[in-house]
Amino acid sequence: MRKMINKTQACLVLGAATWLLPLSAGAQTIVDVAYVQAAIQRGVQVWDVRDARDYAKGHVPGALSLGDAAALLRDPNSEDFISTARVEALLGAAGIDPAREAVVYGARGTWNAYFGRYTLRYFGGDRVSVLHDGLEGWQAAGLPVSTNSAPTASIKLKLTQQHAVTVTTAEMIGRLNNPAVQVIDVRTPKEFSGEDIRALRGGHIPGAINIPFEQNWVDPDTQLKMAKKQVSDSSGMALKSSKELKALYAQLDPEKETVVYCQSGVRASETAGVLEQLGFKKVRVYDSSWLGYGNQLDAPADNATVFNVGALNSRMAAMLARIDMLEKELAAAKKLAL
Repeated sequence: MRKMINKTQACLVLGAATWLLPLSAGAQTIVDVAYVQAAIQRGVQVWDVRDARDYAKGHVPGALSLGDAAALLRDPNSEDFISTARVEALLGAAGIDPAREAVVYGARGTWNAYFGRYTLRYFGGDRVSVLHDGLEGWQAAGLPVSTNSAPTASIKLKLTQQHAVTVTTAEMIGRLNNPAVQVIDVRTPKEFSGEDIRALRGGHIPGAINIPFEQNWVDPDTQLKMAKKQVSDSSGMALKSSKELKALYAQLDPEKETVVYCQSGVRASETAGVLEQLGFKKVRVYDSSWLGYGNQLDAPADNATVFNVGALNSRMAAMLARIDMLEKELAAAKKLAL
């Protein structure tokens, strides 16, 4: 039986449709539930990028899955893509073909679906859309979910990297001080300022503009509020209206090349998708992002700070000593209880 939609959910679904539909005649980057329904009817592949456990709990009927895409398709150390041969094997086993039209979704508002879209585009896909409202948006529209794995036949893929959608560290350095290129840093303000260091150095790429990717949402603080149990759902992670998003990026020129980066490229993929939806012509993701740039010590950086390995080791040693002491105290307490 179809679920009833409450007033708040209905407003969110209608609000998304209001600004998405006029743009859908163009790049088809970000789509709504109605678009996905029609896409399924014409045989478009749907990719659920969430982990296997969440997929098993419920997913869009017929959606394909290989598990947590961001975890499986990236090297855990460099956070760049694993070998192309391994990507071919994983996508092929799940029946996911970049050459086919696709809709990608995950949880509402998270960057994971946009990373899935970026993956397909990086490996040759040119007809890839994102359901920003994810499974929550699908359910809010009263549509059914399935707990059965979609029947899939593995396919043999031969993928070619499409470098036009990305830049390397060397290319990023080569673009510094180029007036024809604009750079967006979508990390947190503390990462941008160098206070939060997540590579050998903190700081940011010279000339970059800091617009955290959460600013694309109706309420950028939603995840924090959910963690603190101040809100009960992810409604605030719905996209802002087209007018609000255009105002957010008003300082940028849609005709210029726009390079977007974060820590490892995944958050950047969401802002890249939003910019393409808004009509920006030449959007590229700096895949290695600050993890690659900050670790290249001769690359120019603003607000550069140094990662103190010795201090970290000291803190870790103190923490381990404290854990050891607590374990001994717990063991002693158990003996006394006997």
